[in-house]
Amino acid sequence: MLRVTVCAILITLVAAPLWADTVQLLPGRDATLIEDPDGALANGAGPFVFVGRTNQQSGSVRRALIFFDVAQALPAHAIVTRVSLRLYLAQSNPEPSTVALHRLLADWGEGPSSSAGGLGAPSEPGDATWLHTFYDQEFWAASGGQFAGRVSARQTADAAGFVTWASTTHLVHDVTLWLASPSRNFGWILIGDETKRQTAKSFASRENSDASLRPELSVTYRLPGDDPAEKTMVVVGGS
Repeated sequence: MLRVTVCAILITLVAAPLWADTVQLLPGRDATLIEDPDGALANGAGPFVFVGRTNQQSGSVRRALIFFDVAQALPAHAIVTRVSLRLYLAQSNPEPSTVALHRLLADWGEGPSSSAGGLGAPSEPGDATWLHTFYDQEFWAASGGQFAGRVSARQTADAAGFVTWASTTHLVHDVTLWLASPSRNFGWILIGDETKRQTAKSFASRENSDASLRPELSVTYRLPGDDPAEKTMVVVGGS
């Protein structure tokens, strides 16, 4: 006897909006600020950016800068719903360390200085340094970078591998602001544990030779007038 069972399940749900789109952006520039009282050291074009503190007795603080041109990548009237940043943590001190993103408040240069290590290289024209936004003529309002006090996102970095700063209200706010006012987009500064020495973390930069390890910003958005609708789905199965 052939038995056929038909099961109908009525499921009401808020569907994932089919109109949503996600874009992945590569950085337009990135750099490391090397703590130095004269702004004589920089790292604008090296394969890594650094955050935290090295084991040096002085001048040990490192902060990373990163910029994404969201206005070029997204429609002008896009409504941003999710934002996440992914960086590749290279082999370094495995002790867990929190790295915070803050929105930058002044423009800065990437510059040609290059070092594969955290000690930096001699500053060159156009570099962002501990003192300069653009070496050696333009300066931060305060040494070490000019940025918003509130944290846009935090994440713990420990063992080597990809690290993702998941979407937060503040990350969405930052990107929304930059989309509406591109002239205010200076990117983020990444600040690690600066309370003690030997906490430095190194992340692959946009100049890294392995393209798969380079920074990536993911932005999900929708367009005005595209509202999510409640849908009913009927699932029918049999055996």
